[in-house]
Formats: sequence, structure tokens, C-alpha cells
Amino acid sequence: MMIRAITIHEKDDLAVALTDLPKGAEVTVNGKAITLQHTINAKHKFAMKDFHAGDEVHMYNVTVGKAKETIKTGEAVTTSNLAHQSESFSAEDKSANAFQWTSPDVSPWKDATFMGYHRKDGQVGTANYWLVFPLVFCENRNIETIKKAFDKALGLEKQDPYVALVENMVDRFRKNELSDASVLDFKLDTTTHISKARVFENIDGIRFLTHQGGCGGTRQDAETLCRLLSGYVNNPNVAGATVLSLGCQNAQVQMFTDALHSINPTIDKPIIIHDQQDTGKEQELIKNSITETFMALIEANKQTREPAPLSKLTIGLECGGSDGFSGISANPAIGYTSDLVVALGGKAILSEFPELCGVERELINRMDTQELAVKFVDIMRRYEKSAVEAGSGFDMNPSPGNIKDGLITDAMKSAGAAKKGGTSPITDILDYTEYAHKPGLNLLCTPGNDVESTTGLAGSGANIILFTTGLGTPTGNPISPVLKLSSNSKLAAKMPDIIDIDTGKVITGEKTIEEMGSEILNYIIEVASGHKTAKSMDLEQYDFIPWKRGVSL
Repeated sequence: MMIRAITIHEKDDLAVALTDLPKGAEVTVNGKAITLQHTINAKHKFAMKDFHAGDEVHMYNVTVGKAKETIKTGEAVTTSNLAHQSESFSAEDKSANAFQWTSPDVSPWKDATFMGYHRKDGQVGTANYWLVFPLVFCENRNIETIKKAFDKALGLEKQDPYVALVENMVDRFRKNELSDASVLDFKLDTTTHISKARVFENIDGIRFLTHQGGCGGTRQDAETLCRLLSGYVNNPNVAGATVLSLGCQNAQVQMFTDALHSINPTIDKPIIIHDQQDTGKEQELIKNSITETFMALIEANKQTREPAPLSKLTIGLECGGSDGFSGISANPAIGYTSDLVVALGGKAILSEFPELCGVERELINRMDTQELAVKFVDIMRRYEKSAVEAGSGFDMNPSPGNIKDGLITDAMKSAGAAKKGGTSPITDILDYTEYAHKPGLNLLCTPGNDVESTTGLAGSGANIILFTTGLGTPTGNPISPVLKLSSNSKLAAKMPDIIDIDTGKVITGEKTIEEMGSEILNYIIEVASGHKTAKSMDLEQYDFIPWKRGVSL
């Protein structure tokens, strides 16, 4: 018989419905029989005891809210009767005793490897891309022109099934045969087609980035953009880059090269830089950029995949479109995967600082040093202060979709989101655009915004990204494969084109968190070796949005 409701921690006073529960039903949770006062939909919560106005409410053994009014045992917990409330924290919360961690058994992967691209600085890529990007938005059109030329000539241009759809509609319109039925009957051919045989077999693609920054904003914005772009060039999935500059913008070439050498003083990748105001004619700029890039691609194509230990993995940990099951299935599953990677000597990067609200004490206690705790608290305080000054706050983080599917306070959402970071010690705290150099679990300051956050993860060195979702989020990244993990099987069945891995079997009890986390690691190895592709890459979801450090939750 399927369990109908659970508490995530034995001390919690809210229970989560694992299936739709009718009003009046008697549900037994932790040996206590509770009669439901309302219909409780799957993923939503109900009270395990009576609460008075002002009482703190707990899940994951942390405070996730405060009762606005009396809530009776068995009543649904909603935004109307529960307000955001989280526990206070400070750098002094770090225990004087060293954090004790029992690492998972990694003997099944002791001698495991993945087939990656070895870079001269010791990093290993899970892919081999060439980057083309501007330092300022004025060059976006030139980037698009170069993209069109390379995609067509190198066999990277893919047939678009929607073009065929419109062509079919045009044809029927001209014949006066167009109707709603005829349109609905048209079958899309979504099979990926390459127009020509690939010229460079060892190059996974050329990624063309465009953005709206580099000038017109603050100098700090330009500096941040240059640091982010330099992180992309340094990412092990990148073989080299072509950079276009106008010449007069805030994001100067020197600013970019300084940022690049601050991340990696000994970087030895080919970087082609062209300045339009120095070159003169636009045609010359584009011609020179294309010809030099092509010659560089010939050299980059000589690199081949070779075995690499799993310690060379740097996994990014992200969630988006979360639901009430995310913190029970998908997030703790990749948390276990994170622990496995860390135990194997690799790196894991947990992002989204607004979604760590309420679990700061636990995280602080896991930090290697007091200095890390001080840095973490300082970044969190400054970020929250900027949000409040703009008339917002971390309490406004849950989206309408989150709330609809059971995440009704930021602390509740954060407690589940933090499970992505597993249980290992925290070895470093990274501010936005700082690069991950230390093995172990790194915390990276990004907003909760999905694309801004995944953009930051790749810029900090993630060579593969795990992205959990309960509602379905079509986010990808240009250079780091983004694997989507559904928190529930219903979503995986509904959106199979974007979901790579279904963790819903954790909810039904068919698999444990440990079994699911192990399965995810094996899947990562396949993708990192080029044996499988992330569906986000198949769909060309090459999302790139730099964070300007304004208020973005």
C-alpha cells in the first residue's frame, strides 16, 4: 500500500501529501491518525498539530513559516494562513568543533573514468566547443552574421520543423484549403537533421553568445561581464574563443584579458580578438574573424577524448520550476550525487543564494573555516539588503507556480532547495563570477532566476549541470550540458522532450535517494563521455543571461 503522506523529518509539524487526499480522510503519519479538515492535493501540506497565530511552523527540521491565524490539526497550510519566517543566523553559528562527515561508499566508481578533453591547465572538458562572443552589445549583429556563415558551411545548421509547418500552411492557404483541422493534422518532424556531414568531428559545436551589456551601464557591470566571459573561456568545455570589440565601450579588451588572467594566470588557449574601430570596414572585421577562427578550429579539432578520473568532474546544482516534491525526490537525489562526486575528489557548485534562506545555520556549520562563514554571511546580508532597499526581499522569491504546487514560503522552498548540496563539508564560498578551484562543495552566489543562475554556474567552471524541476523548465546553457531531473513521474511523462531523468520513483517508494543518486552519477558519466546528449543541447537551449547584480530573486 502506497504511503499517502509523510513528514520529511521526524520533528516536523507539517506533513506532505504524496497523493490527492479528500476532505474527511483519516491519514496516519508517524503513527498519528489525522482527520483532514480540507482536501489536500498532492505536494501540499497540512498541519500535524494545532497552531496559534505567531507560532513557528517547521519542515526539514527548520523554521519555514509563522502562522497568521489559528491552524487546526488536519487543516491545509496555505499563503492565507502561513507567512514567511526563517531562523536568524550569524558567522558565529559555526561550531568550534570540526564538522564530521560520513562520506558515501564510492567503491563502485573507484576506477571509473569518463572520456573527456584534457586541457593544459589540468581541467577536463565534457565537450569541445569554440566560443564567439562580443564585449559589447553593439557587436551582436556581427556575431549573428558570423554564426549564419559557420552554421551553414560547417553542417551545423539544423532543419526546422516549424518552417515546414508554415510552408504547409502557406501552400494550403494559396489553394484555399486551409482549415483548423488541416493545420492540426500536420505532423511535425522533430527528428534532428544535420544539413551536411560535420567538417570537424571532434568539435561539438561553435557557440555564439550575445548579450545586452558592455556599455551604457555602470563600470562595475562591465567588469562583472568581463569576469563572467573570462570564466566561459576558462571553462574546460571550451577549446578557444573569438572575441569582437567595438573599441569605445566600457568593457575594454584590456579589462577582459585582465579578468581572464586573474582566473587563470597561465591560460594557454587560443583567443582571437578583433576591434572594429581599429579594423575599419565591417566586412574586413567579419572576414578576418571568420578566417582566423576557421584556422583555429582546424587545431582544436585535433583534440580527442581521453579517459579522465571522476575527480575532474565539476557539477553545477540548480533547480527551477520547483514543486512540493522537489525537496523530497529530485533535490536530495542530486544531493547524494554531489556527495559521491565530492567523495571522489571532484567539485560541486550549489547556486541560488535567495534559496538558502532559513538554512544558513546548517550551512555555516558545514564550512571548513570561520573565514568562509564570514564571507558567506557578508554576501547574504548585502544581497538581502539590496533586495529590501528595492522594495522586495527573499520572502518574495516563490513564484506563482511554486505556490500553486505547494511551496508557499521562501523558507519552505529554500529548505528543499538546499538539499541539492548534499551533506558534505563546504570548502569554498564564491561570489558571482568567482571560479571554482577547490575540490569539494562550493557555494556560488547567484540569483534564483534560472537562466542567470545557470549562466553563472558555467562561468564558475561547471562542466555539467544538474537541474531539478517539478513543473518543467526549458533552460539550457551554451557550453555546459544541463541535465533535467523531474521531481515526479507525471511531469517526465508529460514533457519527455526536456526531461533527462525521472526521480519520481523516490516518491512512489520504488527507489531510495541513494539508488537514485547513484543512477544519476552513472548518467553523468555517459553524458560527460559523449555517449549520451543532454536534451537541452538537442533542443538548442543555449540560454545566456549575465546577472547585473541588481535585484533578481
